Amino acid sequence: MGILDKAKDALGMDGKGDEASDKAKQMQDKAKDMVDQAGDAVDDKTGGKYAGHVDKAQDAAKSAIDKMDPK
Repeated sequence: MGILDKAKDALGMDGKGDEASDKAKQMQDKAKDMVDQAGDAVDDKTGGKYAGHVDKAQDAAKSAIDKMDPK
């Protein structure tokens, strides 16, 4: 493998870029699911007392995840 091939691999120009992007998107979706699970756990432990604050924090976390570049 030549140096150009190695550079293309490093930049994701080897034809596998779509696969990596799909994997990154899946990871973002899983992270959002985890945010939901964490918020649900907090709501359960507090009896929903802080549900509004938890929802706001969940929305902020999901928005931050959406802003991440999936590449």
